[in-house]
Formats: sequence, C-alpha cells, structure tokens
Amino acid sequence: MCGIAGIFHLTTPKPVDPARIDRMCAVMAHRGPDGQGVWTAPGVGLGHLRLSIIDVAGSPQPMVSSDGRAVLVFNGEIYNYRELREELRGGGAQFHTDGDSEVILAAWQRWGPDCLPRLHGMFAFAIYDTVQRTLFLARDRMGVKPLFYAPLSDGSLAFASELKGLLAHPLLRREVDPLAVEDYLAWGYVPDHRSILQGVHKLPAGHSLLLRHGAPLPRPVQWWDLSFAERRRGRAADLEAELLHLLRQAVTSRMVSDVPLGAFLSGGVDSSSVVALMAEASGNPVKTCSIGFDVGALDETSYAEQVARRFATDHRARTVSPDDFEHVDTLAAMFDEPFADASALPTWRVCQLARETVTVALSGDGADEAFAGYRRHRFQHGEDRVRSLLPQALRGPLLGTLGSIYPKADWAPRPLRAKTTLLALAGTSEQGYARAIGVLPPELRDTLYTAEFKALRGDYRAEQPFEALMRAAPARSGLDRAQYADIKFWLPGDILTKVDRTSMAVSLEAREPLLDHRLVEFAAALPEGLRLRRGEGKWLLKKTMRRYLPDDILFRQKQGFVTPIAHWFRGPLAEAARGIGSSTALARTGWFDSAALGRMAELHIAGRADHSRLLWQLLMLDKSLDRMGIS
Repeated sequence: MCGIAGIFHLTTPKPVDPARIDRMCAVMAHRGPDGQGVWTAPGVGLGHLRLSIIDVAGSPQPMVSSDGRAVLVFNGEIYNYRELREELRGGGAQFHTDGDSEVILAAWQRWGPDCLPRLHGMFAFAIYDTVQRTLFLARDRMGVKPLFYAPLSDGSLAFASELKGLLAHPLLRREVDPLAVEDYLAWGYVPDHRSILQGVHKLPAGHSLLLRHGAPLPRPVQWWDLSFAERRRGRAADLEAELLHLLRQAVTSRMVSDVPLGAFLSGGVDSSSVVALMAEASGNPVKTCSIGFDVGALDETSYAEQVARRFATDHRARTVSPDDFEHVDTLAAMFDEPFADASALPTWRVCQLARETVTVALSGDGADEAFAGYRRHRFQHGEDRVRSLLPQALRGPLLGTLGSIYPKADWAPRPLRAKTTLLALAGTSEQGYARAIGVLPPELRDTLYTAEFKALRGDYRAEQPFEALMRAAPARSGLDRAQYADIKFWLPGDILTKVDRTSMAVSLEAREPLLDHRLVEFAAALPEGLRLRRGEGKWLLKKTMRRYLPDDILFRQKQGFVTPIAHWFRGPLAEAARGIGSSTALARTGWFDSAALGRMAELHIAGRADHSRLLWQLLMLDKSLDRMGIS
C-alpha cells in the first residue's frame, strides 16, 4: 500500500523537475511513511511513497526492470504474485526481490496490457517503457485503489493517488465543475465519472490508459466488467460449497503479510464472516478491533465481543463519544473533494485503533453490494413487481401526482414514507433506484440553486449517468441492474473512497476479501432467490456461514456506523448551520439561494424538520472549497 505520482509529457518530451514530483508526493506522505523515491527521464517523472507490507527490506520503488527497459510505481497488493512469479520464472524471467512489484514488471514485459486479467488484487500503477516511450496506467477491477490524472497547459499529464497530489502542481487549474456540484448534491460524493475540478479525471475502475509521446490523450480502455446476464445452475448445496471455497480463498490470500495483520470487527455478518475464516486459517489469535459509542442505540460492541470470544481473537475495543464534530476540518483534508458520508468519522476512528497494533486490516466491505444485502435491494425488488403490474402510462401521471402532494415524512421508516414510495413507483425502475440510493432528489435540489447556477448546470441532472448505467447493465432483472450500479457507481465513489482515505490517513492498509473478483462474479451469477429470499438479503452467504456463526449474528437487523449529525446541527454546529447560506466560501459562490438555506437551517435547529444530511453536505462542500482556495 503506497502512494504514487508522476508527470508525462504528451507533446515535446521536456525535462521533468524531480523536485516537482517530490512535492506531489510529500503532500501524500501519510500513504507511504516508510520510503520515498523519484525517477526521471526526458519527458517523464515517476514518484513513489512506500508503506512496507511485503518484502519489507527489498522492492524499492520506482522499480526498474532487470533489463532497464521498464520502470514501475505501484500502489496496492497483488495477492497471487507468488503463483505468477513461478509461471513467469518458468518462461525465463529472473527475479531479484521477494515482492509483488517485480512480478508486475515481469508480467507487463511478457504480456503487455493483457497482464491485467492475470493480476488478482487491488492496485493502481504506472509503467514507463523506455523503448516504446509509453506510459501505461491501470486501476483494479473494483476501484479499491484510486488514481487521479489531469492534462496541463504545458502539454503534460500529471497523475497521483489523491487529488492533493495534483493540487501540489502549480499548473493545475482550480476551477470547479458545476456538474460535479450537481452530482455531489445528489449522491453525497463526486462519482468516478467526474471530479470537483474541471479538467481533472479519475481513471475508472477496471480501466487502463496507454499514453505516447507525440500522441493526443486517449480515452481509457475498459479491461474488466461484471456480468449479471448468466445464471448458475445446480443444487443449492453445491453452490454453497463453492461459495465457501471462494470465501476461504479470498480471505487466506489476503492474509499474506510481512507486517502485523488484523481485522475490523463490527459484529455484523460481513466482518464476522471474515474473522471466522481468518481464525480458521491462522495458527495464532487474530487481532481484531472495534469501536463502540457511549450512546446505546449506536453501540454494537457486545456483538463484536461475542464473535471475538467465539473465535478467541486478540480483541481490542474502544468507546468514543459520537461528538467528533471538532474533527470536521481533519475529515475534509483527508478527502480533498467534498465527501458527505458521515460514517467516515467512525471509520477513521476504527482505523486509528487498528493502526496501534497492526499495519494491515481486513474489512467486510463489499458483501452487501455483491449479495444484495441492502434494504433498498428488497424495496427495489418489490417495487419492480408493482411496476410490472401497472403500465408506465398509468403509473406516471397517477402516482406521480399523488407523490407530489403527499406530505414528506423523513422521520418515518421507509415502508411508511408514502411520498418516497409513490414517487419511486411513478418512474422507471432506474429512476426509482436512483431515488433510493441518492441523498437529495432533483426537485429538492432545484429549490436550493440560484438561477445563475441552473444556467451553468443546463439540462444535466445527476441521475442521468446513473440511470444510463443501469439500462446498459449486462443483466436480467431490476435487482441485477441495481446491484450492477451499486458495484460500478456507489462502491468506488462512496464506500471504497471512504475506506481508502480514512485508512491511508493513518498509514494503515485495508484489504477487502469480500470484493475478490472471483467471489463477486460468482455472486452476480446466482439466481435471485439465492441472493434475496423472503425479504432476507445475502441469503446464500448467511446459509453458508451458519456453520461458523450463530443466528443472532447472521440475522439481526443490519446496523452501520452512525454519526449523530442531526444532534450536532441543533447543538455545537448550530452556528455553522446558520452561516452556511451567508458567511462562508460556499455562500460567496452564488450557487445557492441563501434565504432557502437559512430557512432550512432554522427549521432543523428548531426541531421542526430534519435537514441534517443536507446541512452536512453543504458544510463539507464549504470545507472542501475553502481548502482548495476556491470562492
């Protein structure tokens, strides 16, 4: 796990100043505190920050191949590097280190871009070929590891693991993309198809980019996609056995480490499953950690302790106050782009706790997306049945009208939120799911924007690319398409961004075994009834793990890391809420109706409405703009 940065001249191969690469790396020092290196040649410069995990004493980067032809900077881990090394050695390759970096170099030299499907792991890397004079950028299948890039005015392209690495380059323009603001208000994060700054791009998950001196910047090429179009056949017992094999393989492959390793343990299905399989594979007690809260309704530590006792783990728990509002500026600095998933705060806290004793921690992220574990999957499945009974020509006018006049009831459980359900049923399956996964619906966003911002936004709506992604999904059903969108859109944009930034902020490597691509591909091919059965998500996964875990862990109501932002904005952050519309960097942009924001803040502070998510979004946007010096 590391950080990478670089500069490549697309036109004239001008010299690259090593000090500039150094500065781009220095602002990301948290990603690699164990070493830093820079390599330059005419028209190219590569920088690397190292967090030593595998082959601690060797494998320095930038790494030059034994024949001097290729140079690599790499962020991530290749879990099958030992098997690949033996295959490559059989073909004549020679190795001088014990790590995975040299294996990537040898695989590139043997297979070129076709090496990517052979790499099992999480990665973002750059390889410069000194003979072909090309730079190859690649990102892993799921988007676990990030990679930002931007063409600059001097004809070069700069890239880095985090946006702050690009911000250290003096030629980067700091001009906000208004469409990214629209995206952010809709989703609570800036999705991977856009960046908060115009001209900055994120290499999409499962894509690569091949750059040549003297050639224009090409479009990224997709090298992996996920298909829900096929259905596995066979007895449930056989599929269960296959799933268990894949789970064991995914977990044990991610336990390879030359430094202390442990796991996050919340006491939920996913993290408990990972810990159970780690304990099965390990000869020593697994190091686990969990964060609890001093508010009973938010605390899950008793479940985590139950699992820790069951598998005799070396468990550490810490109770913290949920009132972490004083760390808002720290959080904004971690993400650079505005990021409004408030669970980032407790995620950062558990990463801090883990880093006290380990350098690598396995997490349970990914199972909900792959196995249909979210409540919204259940609602989407049911709503699609209703849509199939009523034609769109009838549903749209009737339910849309009812939904528009029905009172809003965010306080109620979703099955009782008739307004939300009616509006979801009035539209297509894609429109309904966009509402389910979004934060602010389009009609609410429109009440916040000024006329000037609406002119900048034009006809674009944040839901458009999401709905297009669902429509084009290789899938058979509405549930398939919803899960596909989760994995391709929500997962890299929100969940994996959150875990990467919060773990890297404390120099901790987080690994996600439940996102092993073979496991995800298996889940995508399962019949719907083995993913979602009688309202129970992750059905086959839970059935498989019954041999390890009790039902009160497997079938209890799903919880998540909760941050009491509604309370904060009625207490310690009340003045910040009042100021959002009038006295902040955000207010000075002229994008939002300050009177409307003021009214929402006062309604929330008075307890007459819950606008906490909106206020949190606006606060994090303001902090982001302020850090980037934009007004």
